[in-house]
Amino acid sequence: MSNYIVVTGAAGFIGANLAHALNERGITDVIAVDNLARAEKFRNLVDCEIADYLDKTDFIARVQNGDFDGGIRAVLHEGACSDTMETDGRYMMENNYRYSAILLDWCLEQGIPFLYASSAATYGGGQVFREERACEAPLNVYGYSKFLFDQLVRRRLPDAASQVVGLRYFNVYGPREQHKRRMASVAFHHFGQFRAEGRVRLFEGSHGYPDGGQMRDFVYVGDVVQANLHFLDHPERSGIFNLGSGRAQSFNDVAVAVINGCRALAGETALTLAEIVQQGLLEYTAFPGELKGKYQAHTQADLTRLRAAGYDAPFASVEEGVSRYVQWLNRQI
Repeated sequence: MSNYIVVTGAAGFIGANLAHALNERGITDVIAVDNLARAEKFRNLVDCEIADYLDKTDFIARVQNGDFDGGIRAVLHEGACSDTMETDGRYMMENNYRYSAILLDWCLEQGIPFLYASSAATYGGGQVFREERACEAPLNVYGYSKFLFDQLVRRRLPDAASQVVGLRYFNVYGPREQHKRRMASVAFHHFGQFRAEGRVRLFEGSHGYPDGGQMRDFVYVGDVVQANLHFLDHPERSGIFNLGSGRAQSFNDVAVAVINGCRALAGETALTLAEIVQQGLLEYTAFPGELKGKYQAHTQADLTRLRAAGYDAPFASVEEGVSRYVQWLNRQI
């Protein structure tokens, strides 16, 4: 049983892509852990080969009971509540912090690699995105839950005899995120809007940025998966690392890429942002009041530590990644 890899959040966005990537390597000894209260997530695993499925509550109980002692090769911990608008702090901390802490300590006791999902939400409204305490000031309880766990990891790392890797995901987009509904990427929502209405919507300008000009580090899920597998292949490397593309691009860039991707499917030529706005294919809506004080208007991953750890693969631009994603979404229709 010692060859099993546990993927938590396995029916979720990044977890499902990781499970499929393990299959592509010929690895089917995967224990998928998730919470299928939102049942439609099962579709992410229909074409995936797994050895077993466990509810997240059953899994952690069995871990604490010693059922898996000596039987697991590695844990890829992607499971979390990722709704940045969630207001139940007790649920968020139990789900994202306490659960993760139990798994971390078990992996350290077992001497097995523990790779987990952190988040750029740990930086909050800051302008410097470097993996240092001075740069971290989360704006919501989701970001705080991830920040607090990173702090726990920092305390454990000096004495850790096995691998612990935290990957601070920036704005991830790509296949298998449809179940996230309102928390799915802007690229996913734009594709749906354009198919349904022939236009897409973005926020008006804010934080000193023009309409649709707010900027994020958008990273394609395929690149996120490859970085995870890199660390899985190098168990001697530990730490907390940013995982974004390393470049900030505007929401307008995403909208243009989606619209032109859809136009290409219809055999139509690409348009510039100005042409898209002029033709009414993109419209801007008022910036929502409930996001004031809780919104990151600019993110850009500092990849210095990731590169220093030996990960040298390129990251797709918005234009490249969204083009691939639009083609994938079109195949699902």
